[in-house]
Amino acid sequence: MFKSGFVSVIGRSNVGKSTLLNRILGEKLTIISDKPQTTRNKIQLIYTDDNMQAIFLDTPGIQTPKNKLGDYMLKVSVSTLNEVDIITYIVDTTDEIGKLDSEIINKLKTVNTKIILLINKIDKIDSDKLSEIVKMYENIGIFEKIIPISALNGDNVNEYLEKLSELLPEGPMYYDKDSITEQPVRQIVQELIREKALNNLSDELPHGIAITIERFKERKDKNLVDIDATIIVEKKSHKGMVIGKKGSMIKKIGTDARMDIERLLDTKVNLKLWVKIDEEWRNKDSRLKYLGYN
Repeated sequence: MFKSGFVSVIGRSNVGKSTLLNRILGEKLTIISDKPQTTRNKIQLIYTDDNMQAIFLDTPGIQTPKNKLGDYMLKVSVSTLNEVDIITYIVDTTDEIGKLDSEIINKLKTVNTKIILLINKIDKIDSDKLSEIVKMYENIGIFEKIIPISALNGDNVNEYLEKLSELLPEGPMYYDKDSITEQPVRQIVQELIREKALNNLSDELPHGIAITIERFKERKDKNLVDIDATIIVEKKSHKGMVIGKKGSMIKKIGTDARMDIERLLDTKVNLKLWVKIDEEWRNKDSRLKYLGYN
C-alpha cells in the first residue's frame, strides 16, 4: 500500500525548517541563514521512497508582518494549514512557549489537519531539559506525535519519516520518483545568490535585499552557463555595502554563490552580479509580483 500526500512545514523563523528539508532530500534546495525570514515563498519539495511520496511545502517563518512583503509571507505560511494532509510544526529547545508560538498553537487548534511536532536542535541540550520540554508540549494535547530531532546532525529524522509514512493516506505517486522539486532552476539559483548575500552582509541589510536573474543561458560550444543577476537594495548606503571596498564584497558573494550553483547545475558557471536601488520594493504590489511574491 503506497502512501502519498502534502506536508506543510511551519514554525517561527530560524527553527530549522530548511535545514531539515535539505537533510531529508540530500540536496541543497532551500537556502539557510541565521537571519530571520530567510524563506520568503512556499517552496515545494518532493521526497520519495519505496513506501511513500511526501510533497513538502517549506513556508516562510511566521512572525508579525511589518510591510507588504511581510503580509505576503504570513499569508503564504497560514494558507496551507487546511489544504494539506499533515502539518509539521517545528520548534526549538526554548523551555518556554513565547507569544508567537502561542499564537501559532492557537491557530493550529482550529484546524482539522493531523499535526506532528518536531523539537529541533536537541544536540544543544541535555536529556533532562529535553524531557521537560516534551512534557510542556504534550500538555497542549493537539499533536499526533512529538519527535525530538537534530536537523543538523540527522538525529531521529528517520523516525519522523516513518511517522509520515504511517499518517499519510493511501495515494498515487504524484511525481516521478527522481523528482525532488517543482522549483524552476532559475528560482533556485536566485535563492542561492540571496543566501550568500544574507550570510556575508550585516544584519541591517538582508530584509531589504531581493535578487533578479537577468540572463540564464547555456553556451552551445562549452560546458558553461552564463548567468547575469541583479541584487536589489533599498538605500544608496546599502549599495555601497553590497559592493564593498574595491568590489570585495560583491566578489565574495559571487564566488560563494557560483560554487553552489556549479554543484547544482553540474557545469561551470560564469556569474556576473550588479546592484540596483529600489527604495520601496517591499511595499509596492507591482514590484513584489515582478519579483515572484504573488
